Amino acid sequence: MTADPYHHIRTVATTVPSGCPVDHSFTPLMDSYVADPYPIANELREIAPVFYAEPLGFVVVTRMADVQEVFLNPEIYSSANVQDPVFPICEEAAAVLAAEDFNPVAVMSNRQEPDHGRIRQFTKAGFSNRRNKTLEPYIRRRTGELIDDMLAGGSPADFVAALANPLPGEVVFRFMGFPEEDDEQLKQWCGDRLAFSWGQPTPEEQVEIAEKMLIYWRYVRDFAAWKQANPGDDFASELLADHEAHPDELSYREVESILYGLSFAGHEPVTLLLGNALNTLLPRRDDWQALVDDPSLITNALDEVIRWNSPQIGWRRITTRDTTLNGVDIPADTQVFLNLGAANHDPREFSGPEPFDIHRVDARNNISFGKGVHYCLGAKFARFEAKVVLEVLTERIPSLRLVEGQEFNGFPNISFRGPSELLVAWEG
Repeated sequence: MTADPYHHIRTVATTVPSGCPVDHSFTPLMDSYVADPYPIANELREIAPVFYAEPLGFVVVTRMADVQEVFLNPEIYSSANVQDPVFPICEEAAAVLAAEDFNPVAVMSNRQEPDHGRIRQFTKAGFSNRRNKTLEPYIRRRTGELIDDMLAGGSPADFVAALANPLPGEVVFRFMGFPEEDDEQLKQWCGDRLAFSWGQPTPEEQVEIAEKMLIYWRYVRDFAAWKQANPGDDFASELLADHEAHPDELSYREVESILYGLSFAGHEPVTLLLGNALNTLLPRRDDWQALVDDPSLITNALDEVIRWNSPQIGWRRITTRDTTLNGVDIPADTQVFLNLGAANHDPREFSGPEPFDIHRVDARNNISFGKGVHYCLGAKFARFEAKVVLEVLTERIPSLRLVEGQEFNGFPNISFRGPSELLVAWEG
């Protein structure tokens, strides 16, 4: 492992801050919270906006103003832990990741200033309007092809398996420049990162995931070397060109590590967003019909989905020094869980936050993509991709609806939420 690794595979338990309210039962992994986090999150926000969750080992922050304060003070609340496993991993998995050549470095979400800003200037250029326009024909064509396959299979169908899962991976792979023939293998290698960094997988699962992470890192390194000799119109080629032009400002290892991290960041959250969008919109037939009749409403409707039923409902920080938040003293090296779901439903920020409203004027004020220097670089791209998908869906299948009586299950984890299966039906 490197001195500044992408994943710290050991985590340090947090002691209870003196004077901090303690909740002896709350964890984002509890069944009731995984099933529907918002009633619990809303209650916790009003009882104790800052408290220590004993089963999780984190101080939990629930109100929008406090979450924003944490995001806007990175020198106090470091993002160094956001890609680390929530709980210590087993010795066998740690041994896999101790391979001499497994050496990605922290680059974006978990890199601190001033290096974060240095690297971000190069990655930000890749997420341009030009890149969106370049990929839009592919997104529309591939969405249409996947819809064709779903329709050919007959109603009902699993929307996640048919479209929401395959499309975002393929789009981000085209963005990066990976060859299409590698798509299925790449999905298998990248698909379990959610469990590794934000869930509580079994020791056997940890070993399997670690092995995939190692194989994928080796693939990325080989790909970067090939792309350096065979540049194209893609993000990887742009980063490598930046490295060639500015080797002292963007290292080759940092380029490799950006590509390694982007595969998950650009895939799984968009899959969850698409599932949450249909899970929210389809039962509200007036809202769905409004989007069918007027696709210009889709942009704001997606912002409201991201606020009301977000694919990202929690994030992490760790304190660099003693500090005080909302009257609670928090010592250095305390792990902090930002309850984004609670903040997105905070009545101090949103008037009447509980009703879902595709016309809500301040829906874009949600905190799901963060705030400040670490604001998600892919937020605009994720919204754009989801917008294109909904435009094609509302045009092609206006009668789309949810199958009644189904249960909505997602993988238990502390940060991301969305259905693992979503049965949909249509007329004709």
